[in-house]
Amino acid sequence: MNYEEAMEYIHGTLKFGSKLGLDSITKLMDFMGNPHKKMKFVHIAGTNGKGSTTAFISHILMDSGYRTGIFTSPYIQRFTERIKVDNKEIDAQELADIITFVKSKIHMMLEMGFAHPTEFEIITAVALEYYYRQKCDIVVLEVGLGGRYDSTNVIECPEVAVITTISLDHTDRLGGTLAEIAYQKAGIIKKNCPTVLYPQVPEAEQVFKDVCRDMNSSMHIVELDSLALKKFGLEGQIFDYRDYAGLKIKLLGDHQLRNAAVAINACEVLINKGYKIANTNIRNGIADTIWPGRLEIINTDPVVLIDGAHNLEGGQALNASLDRYFGNMEKVFIVGFLGDKDYEHIMDMLADKAKLIITVTPDNPRAIPSGELAAKLAKYSNCVKDGITLENGLRLALENIGPNSMICAFGSLYMIGQIRDLFKVWN
Repeated sequence: MNYEEAMEYIHGTLKFGSKLGLDSITKLMDFMGNPHKKMKFVHIAGTNGKGSTTAFISHILMDSGYRTGIFTSPYIQRFTERIKVDNKEIDAQELADIITFVKSKIHMMLEMGFAHPTEFEIITAVALEYYYRQKCDIVVLEVGLGGRYDSTNVIECPEVAVITTISLDHTDRLGGTLAEIAYQKAGIIKKNCPTVLYPQVPEAEQVFKDVCRDMNSSMHIVELDSLALKKFGLEGQIFDYRDYAGLKIKLLGDHQLRNAAVAINACEVLINKGYKIANTNIRNGIADTIWPGRLEIINTDPVVLIDGAHNLEGGQALNASLDRYFGNMEKVFIVGFLGDKDYEHIMDMLADKAKLIITVTPDNPRAIPSGELAAKLAKYSNCVKDGITLENGLRLALENIGPNSMICAFGSLYMIGQIRDLFKVWN
């Protein structure tokens, strides 16, 4: 297969649905020779902050000289973004070659009567095979959905399990309470393996404490009270964390300080296990970290901000950042969401900040049509327009901004990736 054929095959497996469970991925990895059993991992689960935390840890490990695999989802612009080694995306032809290899193993599974793996199971298998072939020293592995029955949980004991913030999302799959969702995320905690935990509300935190006790996992709760912001601007932030003074990050928002603190704690666990990570590696790693699509300024004149806020917690972080960084600017919103997201609560919180809200339809089968979204948002603002297509919506936004105005596009990551592409073409 070439790259185009490989992508057609991958996306064609959507018809096999999305099911939680480890039987199929375990069987597929068996047929592949279990490459994951020959590697080391940092495993990261949570509702928000997984991607940023993955990026911070990866950059610290890379600065320390470790050959680092990085697995994230979803992608912003290209499928190959999901699978990286030392922050370099997998080569398109190598991706196609590995998909061809995995497909041959799936054919063997089917001949023996086993069910066809899902799209995400196949992607996970492809990534694990690539990291093995690339001889990675360690892989930073972001969970796709949940944790307990997510296909990434096919791995055995990680070097450290990391749990970021927990909030209500994917309630149809993970449960309707924070305790139920925490139970699913806690599935990545393995026997005798250490866990780093972002502080949670009591009902969720108790779940993690119970699982860590049952698994004899040492728990390291991040000391967020010791975070102190010293300076901030559109170029980044400077902060102190415990004994680390004057740390610098390029990412915007208070939540990114907390994600950086989680990453530091995870790397301290690795240091205690014998990894050679110096204080300077931690400083350099978090300072070098870039995470596209999260409070990212893609244009300065006019200011265009994109953000993947698609649940209430993400909306709260965006709300606080708009006040901090752009409080005196007039705002035009471009919004597009998938239909299973809690967009109404997000817009109830954010709508009154905008002089104009333009709805668009993200390029995803689960997207809510822009006209339907515009009708639903009319109760939050009397300045909502149906932008129909993303290109038309962006042009409409540019036509409606003044000298002290900004555009903020948020919601589906698929949508903000397209906006990044459009600005590259238009500029």
